[in-house]
Amino acid sequence: MSEQTENLLAGMADAGCKAEEIEKAERILQAGNLSELTRFLKQCRCGLLDRMHESQKRVDLMDYLIRKTEKQSIK
Repeated sequence: MSEQTENLLAGMADAGCKAEEIEKAERILQAGNLSELTRFLKQCRCGLLDRMHESQKRVDLMDYLIRKTEKQSIK
């Protein structure tokens, strides 16, 4: 495996991609299909954004609960 491939796969892991996604990217790379790899990486990015938005919703809910609790303790 080339250093460039190793760096790409390590970067995907660092970005939080799932093991299955990393394995698929490796297969696409081995096939030499860079346009397919670009498309797949964009799909992975969308998945990461979806997870980020879900996390943001949970954080927003926690902020709401904190504010609500603080207001109750002031009364």
